[in-house]
Amino acid sequence: MRILISNDDGVAAPGLAALYEALADYAECTVIAPDQDRSGASSSLTLDRPLHPQWLANGFISVNGTPTDCVHLGLNGLLADPADLVVSGINLGANLGDDVLYSGTVAAALEGRFLGRTAFAFSFLSREPDNLATAAWYARHLVQAHEQLDLPPRTVLNVNIPNLPLDRIRGIQLTRLGHRARAAAPVRVVDPRGREGYWIAAAGNAEDGGPGTDFHAVMQGYVSVTPLQLDRTFSPAFASLEGWLEGLR
Repeated sequence: MRILISNDDGVAAPGLAALYEALADYAECTVIAPDQDRSGASSSLTLDRPLHPQWLANGFISVNGTPTDCVHLGLNGLLADPADLVVSGINLGANLGDDVLYSGTVAAALEGRFLGRTAFAFSFLSREPDNLATAAWYARHLVQAHEQLDLPPRTVLNVNIPNLPLDRIRGIQLTRLGHRARAAAPVRVVDPRGREGYWIAAAGNAEDGGPGTDFHAVMQGYVSVTPLQLDRTFSPAFASLEGWLEGLR
């Protein structure tokens, strides 16, 4: 088993090191990650300049690009031996509900969809690594059991782990994505030269976060596992759209 590990927090992030350590004695692991924090990069590819992989002293590979760049390179010729599985994380910070649209952590896992195996994206509900060992334990536990899965190809499991000691985790729940309320307005700033700029504000709170959602599970102390698919086709809209388009022809 060969696993390609990536993230969006950057190659020096503690969550990445914890994920590697959790999986290194289970499989042959290769780490390819951005050279800096690329949170919110989603599935963007770098097309306006070349990418320059650098092999670091710890064996990790650093790339001056996005999480998707990293996995794309790893699956398409950078590695001598092809990967069997892509695992992304451990992100310091949740990826719940609408976050998956923007998340570089989830995007790295999605780029592994061509391998035909279920990919994993792991996120930890804290910016501090105090209980990161809990997330690492669940990452190993779930990845090690992945061969028993029978899921359609191109499925990603989005996993969020509460910031709790291992013995306080109540279990694992299968969840759907919740939804956030609209984010706060961007924050206007002016630099010393008088130039106006804007900081993107914090994400909105959970608007749809009731039982069955990923928001509810983690707030109750459970690890949340949500299956994601790439196909965003909204099939129930076909009937309405067929009639609408017929009138335009």
